[in-house]
Amino acid sequence: MARAGLVREMTAGGGLTDPRWRAAFEEVPRHLFVPYYYEAGGADDEGGAALTTRLWRDDRNPLRRARWLAGAYADAPLATRVRDGELISSSSQPSLMARMLDALRVRDGDRVLEIGAGTGYNAALLAHRLGDARVTTVDLDPEITEAARRHLAAAGFRPAVITGDGARGCPARAPYDRIIATCALPSVPSAWLGQCRPGALVLMPLATGLIVLRVRDAQHAEGRFLATPAYFVPLRGSGPPRGVPTHGLPSWPLLDDSFRFLLNLAADRLEPVEALALWEHEGRPGRERYGVTVRGERQWAWLDDAEGAYAWPLGAELT
Repeated sequence: MARAGLVREMTAGGGLTDPRWRAAFEEVPRHLFVPYYYEAGGADDEGGAALTTRLWRDDRNPLRRARWLAGAYADAPLATRVRDGELISSSSQPSLMARMLDALRVRDGDRVLEIGAGTGYNAALLAHRLGDARVTTVDLDPEITEAARRHLAAAGFRPAVITGDGARGCPARAPYDRIIATCALPSVPSAWLGQCRPGALVLMPLATGLIVLRVRDAQHAEGRFLATPAYFVPLRGSGPPRGVPTHGLPSWPLLDDSFRFLLNLAADRLEPVEALALWEHEGRPGRERYGVTVRGERQWAWLDDAEGAYAWPLGAELT
């Protein structure tokens, strides 16, 4: 069975260490959440891969249907919604989803807010673990939330699916013990901290990494990045992603993922050559040596120590 094969692959790769999450991936059918998706085919106007080939479950060609099903249970991200040539929603790589859910450290009885409903698959995994009543998922696009709601119902789950601005959270269903974002953000929305219980965890994509923040109260949170690289579609309504300058740099450091992470994290705050000098001087640090602190209206990223020599204000706050 394709689903069992995916779980075996994820377990062998170290992506499924918690038996309760393993049971969720074994029992939640991913194919119900991706009735169609897009594959890269040809090139776009800028030389990148264009998402032109659609595979779907109702294809009359049995070979293409088999290809759709195999892709649904591959350990790979799937492009599920494209608008005007722009990718606006996807189903994340299952092994990355498993690592994020494990890092969320949910406990029985926790209430979880998910930012970015996507296909609904991640909300289904959370609902399998915690129960429908303790899971809320939010997305700005009504087409996405309506599709997620249908997919969840088809799989037997009914968490709260809300159409709204993810940067504002969902105060009507607060407080939360955990918040997980499945879309990239430039900074930590202040509304989230105010909807968390003291001691809650917030896990979100930032730059090209995943930050896990421990919330002290509505004004304070702090935490470190996971070692795992992460590339997510930006939160809708947060504006285009910042460009990352590379002028003055030799080509070799741009091949190193840890250096590209620093460039993304400190974009507009460090000149590229300054970032290179820092990265080499500090022993080419990986993501896990960086962190983020929120104190009231201030929030900044840092290397090794929140009060140390290397710190950079984060992007414009989302409220």
